[in-house]
Amino acid sequence: MIDAQPTIVSLTDAAAAKLAELTKDEASPEIGLRVYVYSGGCSGYKYGMMLEDQPTADDSVLSANGVRVYVDTNSVPLLQGSQIDYVDTLMGAGFTVNNPNAVTGCGCGSSFRTADDAGQARSCAH
Repeated sequence: MIDAQPTIVSLTDAAAAKLAELTKDEASPEIGLRVYVYSGGCSGYKYGMMLEDQPTADDSVLSANGVRVYVDTNSVPLLQGSQIDYVDTLMGAGFTVNNPNAVTGCGCGSSFRTADDAGQARSCAH
């Protein structure tokens, strides 16, 4: 069942198009993008994303631009209101998270801290 709660994450048209391209040959009708946050990075938290065949019992299941998005219960408050984009620049291509909850980030671009919690900061080495 897809949640009717306020938007946890949204996808830009570019991100939705890239995900549709990546999943077009997948057999599972429940294929979706798992977005999660875990402790680490030089600012305290890091983002993670992967394709997932189906949600777990712990997930909020969302539909964003026609793409299923799975977010675990622990990541919801840290991602609330975030937008996922896909950018393709001379420096490389990939998904990015524009998170209104992040008060600081680091130069590596994949680590952040919120006003209430910073997780456990670690070195910027990937």
